[in-house]
Amino acid sequence: MWGWLKKKFGDEPQVALADKAAEPNALPTESSLPEAPVPIAEIARVETPNENRADGADTAETVEVTPTPAVALAAPTATDTQKTSWFDKLKTGLSATRNKLGLQAIFASKLDEDTLEQLEAQLLMADCGMPATQHLLDDLRKRWKQAGGEGDPRAMLVDALTDLLTPLEKPFPERTETPFVVMIAGVNGAGKTTSIGKLAKHLQQSGASVLLAAGDTFRAAAREQLAIWGERNNVTVIQQAGGDPAAVMFDAVNAGKARGIDVVMCDTAGRLPTQLNLMDELKKAKRVIGKAMDGAPHETLLVLDGTTGQNALTQVKAFDEALQLTGLIMTKLDGSAKGGVICAIAKERPVPLRFIGVGEGIDDLRPFSAREFAEALV
Repeated sequence: MWGWLKKKFGDEPQVALADKAAEPNALPTESSLPEAPVPIAEIARVETPNENRADGADTAETVEVTPTPAVALAAPTATDTQKTSWFDKLKTGLSATRNKLGLQAIFASKLDEDTLEQLEAQLLMADCGMPATQHLLDDLRKRWKQAGGEGDPRAMLVDALTDLLTPLEKPFPERTETPFVVMIAGVNGAGKTTSIGKLAKHLQQSGASVLLAAGDTFRAAAREQLAIWGERNNVTVIQQAGGDPAAVMFDAVNAGKARGIDVVMCDTAGRLPTQLNLMDELKKAKRVIGKAMDGAPHETLLVLDGTTGQNALTQVKAFDEALQLTGLIMTKLDGSAKGGVICAIAKERPVPLRFIGVGEGIDDLRPFSAREFAEALV
């Protein structure tokens, strides 16, 4: 039999690669596999003496993930200037809330008590809350009376909204320390890690060097997600597999001081304000940051999910009491009809709204402008 096979096919039968590829169940050969990718990061251990730890921070090993020089920010292209303007994007993002208000139908006639009653119902449905709604209605009545019952009610509402929201319009503070330490908190799923990546890009565009601390050591793949953002922005990420998040932040601040980094941003694990043990952990992390550098964190931000409506106001109150917030980031406004909650925050807990997000792109996080928001909403 073997002699017959050798005579039929030769000593070493060969099958063409093209023929093998045509077979539906053929496995790829080693030569057909793509080359191994170049590693995107180099990992180095950050040594921190145990005696330098503070407030019971864990001593688990901390590592940093540093992107290779090949990974860099993309240079602007000619098409970048043709992208949709920010105001147009904001207007589109707030379309759900604007449709909920239905102002075009409400203001089809003159401004009277019936019109104001309809407006009241719509403002409440858009999660403006009763205090802010009553404030806007009283302001609108006053403006209408001063105008002698003439004018454009929608323009008056824009002015009333702008005046209400202006206390929230405070830009991200100037960096007075090196590093300028930013701590970011929020509930689960609010978009903290994504907001950190977008904020890192925003700061880099202003010429700042950035270091990230992966303080979310609880959620699965949280460190990997932040590392991807770090790679995308060419930013080093300090991280730790499990252990105490305060230790990661402690090491990150020290690394930022040693390297002259402009901004160190500390991510934290998501938690509900009703989880008192986790809120205490957050307070501890803030204390540890302060022991790593006097006066830090210099900015304590809360990330809010714009789809949660009035619950966002509850979160602001709880986290502000625990951390003394210096600013807010509102995300996912493009997927919500509850954008009116910003009015409720302005009236009841006016913590500065540093940034708002109306998209998933890396450039879709921008500083809050009261006038732009009011015009896009109305």
